[in-house]
Amino acid sequence: MATSLEQATIQAFEPRKTLRPLLSFEQFDLPATNQRILGSPHPEGTTIPLALRPSTHDTILPDLDSIVETVESLQDQGGILTNKLALHGALLFRGLPIHNADEFSKFAHAFGYKPHEIIGIVVDRPLLAPNVAPANESPKEVLIYSHNESPQVPHAPEYIFFYGHRVPEKGGESPISSSLELFHRAQQEIPEFIDQLAKKGILSRVTYKFDTQYAGGSTLKQAFGKEIKDEDDELTKRAKIEAQIARYGRGKYTTWEWIDDGVVLTHKLPAIRTQPGTGLPTLFTGLAAYYKNAQVNPGARKNVTQQLFGDGTPIPETYLAHLAKITDETRVLHKWERGDVLLFDNIIAQHGRQPWEGEQSDRVIMASLFDGDHVPGAYTLDDWAQVVQALDG
Repeated sequence: MATSLEQATIQAFEPRKTLRPLLSFEQFDLPATNQRILGSPHPEGTTIPLALRPSTHDTILPDLDSIVETVESLQDQGGILTNKLALHGALLFRGLPIHNADEFSKFAHAFGYKPHEIIGIVVDRPLLAPNVAPANESPKEVLIYSHNESPQVPHAPEYIFFYGHRVPEKGGESPISSSLELFHRAQQEIPEFIDQLAKKGILSRVTYKFDTQYAGGSTLKQAFGKEIKDEDDELTKRAKIEAQIARYGRGKYTTWEWIDDGVVLTHKLPAIRTQPGTGLPTLFTGLAAYYKNAQVNPGARKNVTQQLFGDGTPIPETYLAHLAKITDETRVLHKWERGDVLLFDNIIAQHGRQPWEGEQSDRVIMASLFDGDHVPGAYTLDDWAQVVQALDG
């Protein structure tokens, strides 16, 4: 195969460093379609994703408690897995004894991250287990192009776990790519676009309606109505929704306008952010996704989210097409095996979903979202470019 992990060693994965001496995680290679060597600014030889599987050094299959204990031990040693994630952008765990939402939840929580509360959710994600929900329930024909999670709102998760509970025979792959590499390539190839993004930021207009706008989408109540009660009058409902919007903590950079059948939010956001710890610039965005999805899925999410330059001017399609070109050249398509868990650092890696053949029920991917200790850094000194934690509420 084209990539190899032979040159990389992770000494902290040695069995003697864990609480259970018979269990460690070993690295393994994936087919070239599923794994690649990242380009600049990543260190030479860095792969995406880094593929890991439990190794017990005997014929005994590990149980979930042993896996959880090993993860907790590695995280207690300075966040070994988190540090690897910050380097590679995505980790694949294969061969885990996970068979349902509760077991997936237990594994994800072992990393010690804080569960992420989605404020202003745009898709329907019913709770399946603690901090576990369907990844996306859009129809199987719908392409969800590569993007960072929640680029259209101010409050985004840092870590995303995906678990393959049921996987299709053909299609349904998950794209994996680096936002750091995307920025680096875009700065070289379309520098005038990067300059405009840095100076202007983006305006993200998101429409929420009382009723679902598309299959798999959310309602206004799901997005901001967690405090609403059935007996509330309309003024009280509006006040409670606006209180949730205010939790973004963006002041004048988040505004809203009520319309007959819902509300339209406008955020001024930075599409360029920096990775905590390294200060490397990352293109945190769904711009290419909105462009590609509109081409392939005509009318599927029309007018739900609109993104412009921060001064309100349209973003030329030539730039969006070029972002998609870079993404296509730098991504891999993860072919799921049942039980796989993919972990993304959402600040520096993008994900998506390919259509699949067969039945809608042939692909069941669950997701679990978490916050990190630090929000992404700002690329410029402008007030609107600062990323802040959402307020409690």
